[in-house]
Amino acid sequence: MTALTLSTAAAPGLRADAIVIGVAKGAKGPVVAPGAEAVDKAYDGRLAGVLETLGASGAEGEVTKLPAPSGFKAPLVLAVGLGAVPEKDADYGTEALRKAAGVAARSLAGSKKAAFALPLTDAVDAGAIGEGALLGAYSFNAYKDNGKDPKAKNAKAPLAEVALLGGKPRDKAHKAAVERAVAVSEELNRARDLVNTPPNDLNPESFAAIAQAAAKEHGIKVQVLDVKALEKGGYGGILGVGAGSVAGPRLVKLSYTSSKAKKHLAFVGKGITYDSGGISLKPAGHNETMKCDMSGAAAVFAAVVAAARLGLEVNVTGWLALAENMPSGSATRPGDVLRMYSGKTVEVLNTDAEGRLVLADALWAASQEKPDAIVDVATLTGAMVLALGNRTFGIMGNDDSFRTALFEAAGEVGEPAWPMPLPEHLRKGMDSPTADIANMGERMGGGLVAGLFLREFVGEGITWAHLDIAGPAFNEGGPFGYTPKGGTGSGVRTLVRLAELTAAGDLG
Repeated sequence: MTALTLSTAAAPGLRADAIVIGVAKGAKGPVVAPGAEAVDKAYDGRLAGVLETLGASGAEGEVTKLPAPSGFKAPLVLAVGLGAVPEKDADYGTEALRKAAGVAARSLAGSKKAAFALPLTDAVDAGAIGEGALLGAYSFNAYKDNGKDPKAKNAKAPLAEVALLGGKPRDKAHKAAVERAVAVSEELNRARDLVNTPPNDLNPESFAAIAQAAAKEHGIKVQVLDVKALEKGGYGGILGVGAGSVAGPRLVKLSYTSSKAKKHLAFVGKGITYDSGGISLKPAGHNETMKCDMSGAAAVFAAVVAAARLGLEVNVTGWLALAENMPSGSATRPGDVLRMYSGKTVEVLNTDAEGRLVLADALWAASQEKPDAIVDVATLTGAMVLALGNRTFGIMGNDDSFRTALFEAAGEVGEPAWPMPLPEHLRKGMDSPTADIANMGERMGGGLVAGLFLREFVGEGITWAHLDIAGPAFNEGGPFGYTPKGGTGSGVRTLVRLAELTAAGDLG
């Protein structure tokens, strides 16, 4: 993990591999952003012109490298685009700073130290820059041959250290912001690691073991239900999905408690460690990234651990519904009926609509503790990707004000999201002549149908929301901002922010 420090040092005298500055897109060309005054002065105030000559415009995500001026101990200046110059009396915004820091950190892979001289006016900016740098520096190299060939593309290690120039090491707010950035980023990157781990190494049992180890380290109570315990408890949804795999399912409960807590949140995560579609086998071209179908459980796991590390004054329980969905002679068939943990029966019309089955059991289990709110997170439907694209997750729920609060929390931390409805007329499509409900309904609006199915398994009177992260959970394209290729950790920061707001009493 990249080290993060606050520094009052002046840019010219700091020993580092690079000085990172911001450049914005102005009406008449690039504009050097605040924080880079010392660098601009060393160029006799002509830095903007030099950058323009090199082709820089200040556009978001743009990187321009140039030799550091004479007298600097760092050999390189890296200018990163912040986007449009903000209007008068406005600042660049935390998300612009996060993205710029992420791009810079990724561009400096293989370097030992970089000094970030981006616009930093307060602790909030320090946290945003630090978080962006730590997330942008992420790389997953566990299965690569690193270090044997120094010229190999795979040999570059993440940027080792980031110094935030303009930070105040002795200021409580600045220190707290950096500590938060480290805790959240480390846990989010842990979620990314889990998503990126191939399914031959990550199955329900090994995922549960990882959760147990982390829980022990951070003082979190953990309970793991194996196949025998699930059978005894009547968890028909989780068992039905996992029936076709030699790797048996698990339900993991993580409980972080605070002696000062007045509220209790429950987070429920879909953890399909590999999804073949089961007997309703996915077509060719749709299997290769299905190791990411446990992204919801990874997000929940990371959020609970982050809450514990931050010492938030709210009780947070995480439920990881873990199974591998495989076709075999013992697999659940289309037409089978499962009796769920709630007692309801479900006719399985499509075994590739399995996420809602494991979530249903976990939602009912979470409901038995009567938390103040439940949020489930899942890579649930391709329909949501069709509706919102690859970078935005959908939010559904049984309470409009809570759904709005989650949408706003996601916006605060820079996670694109959009509120979605739960139209009552779509519920009828899941009526079954054989069971209480079917796991499939109308094809059009399939993401909303899935949300309506989940609502059936939330305890009466409990506030609930559902995050469908099928689009942003796994990035198959190139990296952007602080988002890498592969697992992204989508949903983690929204859940942590929700826990923070709840702890502060800002959600009622």
